[in-house]
Amino acid sequence: MPRQQPKQRPRRHQRQQPRQQPRQRPSKPDLRGFQLDELKSFVLKLDQPAYRAGQIAEWVFGRGVRSFDEMTNLSKALRERLSKEAILACAEVVETHTSETDGTRKLLLKYGDRTRIEAVLLTDNKRITGCVSTQVGCKFGCSFCATGLMGFTRNLTAGEIVEEMISLREAAAPGRLSNLVFMGMGEPLDNYDNVLRAIKIANAEWGLGIGARRITVSTAGHVPGIRKLAKEGLQVELAVSLNAPEQRLRARLMPIADRYSLTQLIRAIEYYSESTGRRATLEYVLLRDFNDSPEMADELAEIARRLLCKVNLICYNEVTDSVFSSPTDQAVEDFFSRVGRRCPTVVRRVSRGSDIAAGCGQLCIPRGRK
Repeated sequence: MPRQQPKQRPRRHQRQQPRQQPRQRPSKPDLRGFQLDELKSFVLKLDQPAYRAGQIAEWVFGRGVRSFDEMTNLSKALRERLSKEAILACAEVVETHTSETDGTRKLLLKYGDRTRIEAVLLTDNKRITGCVSTQVGCKFGCSFCATGLMGFTRNLTAGEIVEEMISLREAAAPGRLSNLVFMGMGEPLDNYDNVLRAIKIANAEWGLGIGARRITVSTAGHVPGIRKLAKEGLQVELAVSLNAPEQRLRARLMPIADRYSLTQLIRAIEYYSESTGRRATLEYVLLRDFNDSPEMADELAEIARRLLCKVNLICYNEVTDSVFSSPTDQAVEDFFSRVGRRCPTVVRRVSRGSDIAAGCGQLCIPRGRK
């Protein structure tokens, strides 16, 4: 049967113009983005014994303090010296919204330069997952994603990402933040160095102490980033937002596909699996009458079989100014069943937090929001 087309062509260039602003970097180092060996070098330069680094790490990461004055097992003179020589990235939780349907919480965080991001906390039985943003906005403008429509302002620093995770951990209390997914605002692999540093801090025992296999990096298909991540020797999970199993259709949804083709992406995923021994997950957002046909299901299953990948099917969450709509329950079930015949590792991911615009593809800071 011929594939139905949406009433309008997806408006790929409808997003706001990028508004990246020149940003003066702080002259002082941010200890929130330091690894333990760097903290040791830092305290040695202050003529302090190396064990002070462990004490500072406990305050900065373990307890998440927002000022040096709170580090009460350090002398007053050292605390004053630290405040002169360094800073701690801090964010104010401006708003918190809680879903009435599933308890998902969305945090609006404001940093020192007044830029804002959203982060999400998802609770599923004993697992509490923080959905982490890595950029203020996004450069890549996927036509079904609210973050892409808002444009791009800047990358978050490693310290700011760690501070975001600490804010999520505090929101999770008294429960324990057990998992992290880099699936919030922005493309994590476009902010590679800061994201990698934040992951290492999150994973470290002296940092946030979250196991590597409980950390997932999601990408829209940033091929150089996937290949680079494959060489890091980390045990983190990789998820790739595929959304269409053919190049032409994928490029209509995701401008990044014009830069890195589907063929290049598949080869990068193969390279990742060969290098790490770990299988990636293919994420597939179902859009009514666009990528939910039986033919698409068959093509997706073939790619997943080739890559030995798990498939996550995600029902589209409504986004303002988008031409897309969610498929019917029957269409989702038919697609799921058809993929499952050829690819047994297919999961229908339950959308959470959509009533508070915290679902997949819904995070956005509108212009003029205070």
